[in-house]
Formats: sequence, structure tokens, C-alpha cells
Amino acid sequence: MRRVLAAAAILVLAACETVQTTQGGVVGVTREQKMAVPAEAIDQAAREQYTALIGEERQKGELNRNPAEVARVRAIANRLIPQTVNFRPDALSWGWEVNVISSPEVNAWCMPGGKIAVYTGLIEKLHITDDELAAVMGHEIAHALREHARERASEQAVAGTAISVGAAILGVGDLGQKTAEYAYMGLLGLPNSRRHETEADRIGIELAARAGYNPRAAITLWEKMAQVGGPETVKFLSTHPSREERLSDLTNYSQRVMPLYEQARKRH
Repeated sequence: MRRVLAAAAILVLAACETVQTTQGGVVGVTREQKMAVPAEAIDQAAREQYTALIGEERQKGELNRNPAEVARVRAIANRLIPQTVNFRPDALSWGWEVNVISSPEVNAWCMPGGKIAVYTGLIEKLHITDDELAAVMGHEIAHALREHARERASEQAVAGTAISVGAAILGVGDLGQKTAEYAYMGLLGLPNSRRHETEADRIGIELAARAGYNPRAAITLWEKMAQVGGPETVKFLSTHPSREERLSDLTNYSQRVMPLYEQARKRH
């Protein structure tokens, strides 16, 4: 039995694809990623989850209730999205959608394929500026560009290799179903790692700077979020680096992209 499970683990590890999801940009995010879950599985899971979630919010009357807030969020998104070409050209062809959900939760997300949601709690509790909102949205867009959900699901798939693939070799279980489960876990069940959060911070800062938003706002944004409440209130902060590490990194990388901001500010 142990030999079968070991062989199963080797098979899945061998099936991992090494990819470079994005170009490095000025911030230099060039880490290669190991993917065991197909992009199609994550994309399908994202579409289904997004459709279900937006449908629920619409039914409750919580979707895009405030036209002024919606217009503000979409205006910022319309400046950020064109900048994604600097990290991956194919992102321009994604089916981007931007919504505002009425909820006290201090949160925002961008699902694979460019489906963005900002919660009113983020806007109202933080008294957020446009520059700070661009930092949040840039951070979430960066997760989608880097396919962090797919990478998390892949890590979970490899971790569960002995059970899932071993069961398939022994003729029990359903690998297709397992793949779908890992896809959903990548989207919903697993927290981002600190490495993913740091990458998203750095890419998000560059996206904001290129769009003409002050990258230093990422620092004030984090300071505001840290004062709001515990992890149940601020999901955005889950598994982030320590306060000192993050402030140091944000300060360093915001300075790197300041020339981009200065250039872009002349156009806006």
C-alpha cells in the first residue's frame, strides 16, 4: 500500500506544470509557480461561485445599491485594468466586471477572469481615499493575474496526493471530482500565503502607480485596516506579513514605482 501511495505522489508531482503567470514589472515579481490543477478547473469554479454569489446579493437587494459608490469604484477599475497588460497581455481580454456589495465587511476580491467586488464596509469604515481604494483593488487584481487561487489549489492537491491519486490507482474515488474540490478550495477554502500577499502588494502598487494613483497610499491603507478590528472583520489582512515587515516592504516598493506615478499623473 505504501508503495502505491508513494508512486501516486510521484505521478502528481511529475504532472505539475512550471509556469510564469506574469511578467516581472518594475517591482520584479518573477517567481516561477508549480501548477497541478488545470486553469480550466479554476476558471469554471470561479464562474460558478461568482454567478452564485452575485445572484444571492442581487436577490437580497445588496448589489450596486449606491450609484455614486458604484461609479467611483468602476472609474478606478477602468484606470487600473488597462495597466494589467504590463504584467500579462492576455488579461485585457478577460471578461472584467466590477460590483459593489452593501455589507459591513471590510473586504474586496478579484476572482480569476477579472470579476471584482468591493464591499461598502471597506469604503465607509475606512473613509477610504481614491488612492487607497486603488491600492486595494490593485492588490486583488494582482492575485488574479498571478493565479494565486490556482496555485493554492495545486499546493492542496499535491498535499493530498497520497489519498486522492492513490485511491484512483486502487480503483476507488473520482479524480475529476477531487480536482473540482481542489479548485473550489483554491478560491474559497484556503487562505493566501504570506508570499502571495507580498507579491500582490508589490504588483498592486505598480498597477496603482501606472494608473496615476499615489503608491504611498498603500501604507496609509494598511495602517487604517490594522485599526479597524480583528481577523473576522478584516479578511483582507489574513496571513499578511507582520506590521513591520509589511510597512518596510510597502515603503521600499512604493518608492521604486514613484517615477511611474509621476509620469502617469501628468496624463490624468
